[in-house]
Amino acid sequence: MEVDGKKVLVLGAGKSGINSATLLSSNGATVALHDRKPLAEWSDEARSLKDTHGVGLIDGKLPSWLLDQIELVVISPGVPTGVIPARYVERKDGEVIGEVELAWRFLNNRFVGITGSNGKTTTTSLVGSLLNNAGVDAIVGGNIGTPLVSLVGKAKDEWIVAELSSFQLETIRSFRPRVGICLNVTPNHMDRYDLFTDYAAAKYRLFMN
Repeated sequence: MEVDGKKVLVLGAGKSGINSATLLSSNGATVALHDRKPLAEWSDEARSLKDTHGVGLIDGKLPSWLLDQIELVVISPGVPTGVIPARYVERKDGEVIGEVELAWRFLNNRFVGITGSNGKTTTTSLVGSLLNNAGVDAIVGGNIGTPLVSLVGKAKDEWIVAELSSFQLETIRSFRPRVGICLNVTPNHMDRYDLFTDYAAAKYRLFMN
């Protein structure tokens, strides 16, 4: 993925956002990192990005003028997509993706994508162990604790076994795992979704490509 010279906004200053901002700035993008929390409540790692990578740090309400300058928005899983104004989403030259999609565009590895309401972490760990014990090099990541973007530059030819939440799947575009597994779908995260069918649809995006 070519991001050199692009103006990118990363939403969410948690682990996913920090790793996304680091990857993008290291590849020549001009990056702003935003979180609604006051800057004083950000982690030391997030605040240090200003000095270590030249990342702009923005807290509080998202400035409306900022989106007029942005070419790409990378949204963290914990940030609802609804926070992005429709006028940006509808722009032909604007794109909104998540950390999983960002990692996919940088990585050439083969993926096993695993989602479901229950059992994702156990199954992801088990599949990773089974592959490695069978002599197939594999790395476990995603919602299980290791952001996929953190594997860029580290993963070689290994399979990547990724635990994927509905939040992460909302913002994939071209992500296409070699193997996709949905373990089950039961009502969950209904504070985020208006309808159960919306939640289920997010899960089934794993198979869209």
